[in-house]
Amino acid sequence: MFKVLFKKQLYQLNQSFFYDSKKGKLRSKAGSIGFIAFFVVLMVGVLGSMFAYFSAMICKPLFSAGLGWLYFTLISLVSIMMGVFGSVFNTYSSLYQAKDNNLLLSLPIPVRYLLASRLLGVYLMGTMYSIVVILPAVIVRLVVAGFSAKALFGSLVLMAAITVIVLILSCALGLVVAKVSVKIKNKSIVTTVLSLGFLALYYYVYANAYTLLQTVIQNAQTIGEKVKGMAYPLYIFGKVGEGELLPLAITVLCVGALFVLTYILMERSFLKIATSSAKTVRREYREKQTKLKSADSALLSKELSRLLSSPTYMLNCALGVVFLVVGGIALLFKGEWLVDLLIREMGFGKDFAIVIGTLVVCMLTTMNDLTAPSISLEGKSIWLSQSLPVSAWQVLRSKFNMHMLLTGIPSLFCSVCVCIVLRPSAAVCAAVLIFPLLFAALFAVLGLVLNLKMPNLNWTNETSAVKQSFSVLITLFAGWILSFIFAAVYYLLFLPVGALWFMVIASAVVTVLCALCILWLKKRGTEIYKNL
Repeated sequence: MFKVLFKKQLYQLNQSFFYDSKKGKLRSKAGSIGFIAFFVVLMVGVLGSMFAYFSAMICKPLFSAGLGWLYFTLISLVSIMMGVFGSVFNTYSSLYQAKDNNLLLSLPIPVRYLLASRLLGVYLMGTMYSIVVILPAVIVRLVVAGFSAKALFGSLVLMAAITVIVLILSCALGLVVAKVSVKIKNKSIVTTVLSLGFLALYYYVYANAYTLLQTVIQNAQTIGEKVKGMAYPLYIFGKVGEGELLPLAITVLCVGALFVLTYILMERSFLKIATSSAKTVRREYREKQTKLKSADSALLSKELSRLLSSPTYMLNCALGVVFLVVGGIALLFKGEWLVDLLIREMGFGKDFAIVIGTLVVCMLTTMNDLTAPSISLEGKSIWLSQSLPVSAWQVLRSKFNMHMLLTGIPSLFCSVCVCIVLRPSAAVCAAVLIFPLLFAALFAVLGLVLNLKMPNLNWTNETSAVKQSFSVLITLFAGWILSFIFAAVYYLLFLPVGALWFMVIASAVVTVLCALCILWLKKRGTEIYKNL
C-alpha cells in the first residue's frame, strides 16, 4: 500500500513533465523528454553552476586559513535556506490541502502510510533544491582542497543531514502556514505580499552577494571566532564536512532525534489539520440598500475582483505598479547622482536625460500587462460575460480601464518624480507626464488585440493562461523593444532638435497606433469576442 501511495505522490510532484495543463492532455514522449531535459539544464546547468562559482570563490581562501569548517557552515546554511524555500509551500499543499485527502482518508489505509508517503515526497522536493547547492560545493572542496576518504565521508554525511534538516524545517513552517491560512480572509493579497517580500530579499542578496563574499573572505578569522563563541552548534555542524568523528556523531544523533520528534508530532496532528476547515463567521442579516452602479462600473469591479483573487495574475501582470512607485522614490533620492552621471560625466545634455527618464517610465509601464491574459483568464466561463446585457465593446473596455487605472496613477507619480529631479520647462514637463500614459494605453489595447487573436480558454490551471501566454510575452517584449527604438531614434535623429519636439512626434505616433488598435477592437475584435 505504501508503495502505491508513494508512486502516486511522485507522479503528482512530476505531473508537469508528463501532462500539459495548457492543452489539458498528456504530453508526447518527446515533449516529456524535452521538458525534463530543460529542467535538468536549468537546475544543474544554471543554478548548479552559479553555486559552484560561489563555492569556488570562498573555498581556497577559507581552507588556506584553516577554516574549512566555516566553508561548510556557510554553504550548509545557503543549502538549507534554498531547500526550505523550495519545499515549504509544497509541504502545505501536499499535506494539508491535497484534493484527495478526504477520499484517501475514507479508505481503509493507515494514516501513517499516507503521512509517510507525502512526507517522502516533501523530502525529495527539499532534497532537489538543497542538493543543487551543497553538491557543487562538495565537488569544489574535493578538487580545490584535495581528495581524501575522510573528507568524502564527512561531506556525504553532511549532505544527508542537510536534507533531513530541510524536511524538519519544511514540516514546521508548513504547519505554521496551515494554521495561519485558516484565519486569513484574503489569502491572495497575503500570498502576493509575501511573494514580493521574497522577491525583494532575492534582489537585495543578489545585488550585494559579491560584497558579502569579499567581506567573508577578508574577515574570515574574525567571523570564525564569533561563530565559535556565539553559535557553537554551527561550528560543530561545519566540522562534519571535514569528517571529524565526534561532531559527526553528535550531528547524526541530534538530527535523528529531531526527525523522530517531528514525525511523531506530525502523525498526531495530521488527521486533525487535514480534515479541518476554515472558521466561518456567523453574521446577522441586516437589510440595507445597495448602491446602484452603471454597467461600466460593475464590469470594472468584476475585473478588479478577478485580479485581486489571483496571486498568479497579480505577480506576473501587475508588477509594474510596484516598480513604478519604487522607481519614482529611488529617483527622488538618487536623482542628483543620475543627473551627474548623464550630464557631467558622460557629457549628454539635459534634454537627453529627460527623454531617457521618460522612456524608462514607459518601459516600467509595460511591466503591467493586465489586458494580455485577461480574456484567456475567463476560461470556459466566458459565456457568463457574453450573456450579460452589455456589449462586447463594454467588456473589452472594462479590461482596458482596469489596466489604465492601475498603470496610469503610478505612471503619473513616476513621471512627476522625473520632472522634480530634472526640472524641465512647463511644455516639456507636460510631455513627460502625457507620453507614458499614451504608451501605457497603446500596450493595453495591444494586449487585448493579441489575446483575442491568441486566446487560451481550455486551461485547467490559470498559471497556463498567464505564464504560458504568447500575448503576454509579445506585449512585454514589444514594449521594451519600442522603448529602445524611440531612444535610438532620438539619439540619431532628434538629439539637436530637443526633447519637446521628439516627444510631441513620438506621442503622435503612439496615438495613431493606439487609435488603429481601438478601431480594430471595435469592429473585428468585438465579433471575435462574441464567438469565442
